[in-house]
Amino acid sequence: MKANPIQLPTTNGNLHKPPITTKHFILPIITLTLLITIHLYLGNFSGLRLIGPATPAAEEDIKCNVFQGSWVFDDKKETYYTNDTKCVIDDRQNCMKYGRPDTDFMKWRWKPNDCELPEFDAVEFLEVVRGKSLAFVGDSVGRNQMQSLVCMLASEAYPIDVSYTNDTRFRRWTFPTYNFTLVAIWSPLLVRTRDSNPGNFTRNSIMNLYLDEADDAWTSQIENLDIVIFSAGQWFFRPFMYYEKGEIVGCHFCNQENITDLTVYYAYQMAYRTIFTTLLNLHNFTGLAFLRTFSPQHFENGDYNNGGNCVRTRPFMKQEMRLDGYKLQMYSTQVNEFKAAQKEGEKKGLKLRLLDTSDAMIMRPDGHPNHYGHPASDNKSFPDCVHWCMPGPVDTWNEFLLEMLKMEGEGFIERAPQRNTTKLNLR
Repeated sequence: MKANPIQLPTTNGNLHKPPITTKHFILPIITLTLLITIHLYLGNFSGLRLIGPATPAAEEDIKCNVFQGSWVFDDKKETYYTNDTKCVIDDRQNCMKYGRPDTDFMKWRWKPNDCELPEFDAVEFLEVVRGKSLAFVGDSVGRNQMQSLVCMLASEAYPIDVSYTNDTRFRRWTFPTYNFTLVAIWSPLLVRTRDSNPGNFTRNSIMNLYLDEADDAWTSQIENLDIVIFSAGQWFFRPFMYYEKGEIVGCHFCNQENITDLTVYYAYQMAYRTIFTTLLNLHNFTGLAFLRTFSPQHFENGDYNNGGNCVRTRPFMKQEMRLDGYKLQMYSTQVNEFKAAQKEGEKKGLKLRLLDTSDAMIMRPDGHPNHYGHPASDNKSFPDCVHWCMPGPVDTWNEFLLEMLKMEGEGFIERAPQRNTTKLNLR
């Protein structure tokens, strides 16, 4: 069939009828073909996100590990308290009182890798713990965190000391407006100890350590508490005679014949196993228990008694320092025992949580008192590269704590239900 020619207007208004040949269709056909091809290509491969940014996952599907991150300098960062705040700061951690000249160590904030760690909100914390009790159980580094928390809360509510003793190792504060009680329980090794020679106690005297007996200092009180934070570390490095079932099983730095020399890691493992076994077998503790992980010291150029010190004035970066050696071994030992207990605790309805501060603190050699924990005239005192200046990086531990308590949600502690009380033994 012959196609009718298309009539086109001429400039003079007359019509002529030139026949349209095949060459007039080539360009439009090629153009149409290319457009169809591109459309099909994009349709088939758009799933590969070759064009345009990837669609982000929903925020609620992203869970951030607040314990993994780095320290970021923030010149505008303000401290939560000062050494003039109406709270208790042990002189040994009151670095500004004794003239520490640099202040940048207070200007670093912790930045998790995948999110932000909110600043500590005293009102929010006190609302979360309203009507509850919280105890720090452990050594003087645990007391360091406890005193930090008291000072951080003092901006909102003045703590009232209702301690039943003059012993500063055992303290009790109340915040009446919030019906909240904060308790410090001295138990530096968390298991039972006894001085072999109480009248001649020194840093190097041998103590008896009963690895299978939890310390009554905390077991006698824990069933009346809602939140308990356990921590212990540096004391395990001193000389000990180790006991299990009432018999000597070995020692550490005892230098006695016929007694097996056991490592500090063995004692650390057995002690934490005893702690968690005790928790799992308590009948009436229905609260929340935290393990705050090993707090590293930063002595350089020697030990505390032979020239060691900690004079750095800035943190390490992640690529400069990480947990290794004995510090990693101590951390891994307690965390492994924690994980085993947490697994059993889930079966019994016991809430065990990890306050994992070690990675953050291994990077803070600048945060210790060094020689600024005592008057300059006191030249007999050793440098302190174990505890933490207040204010200072130890305050971040309580930022972590608040975030963890918030993660538990509403009504995270219930007193009424009784836990499964089937006896367990992690040994």
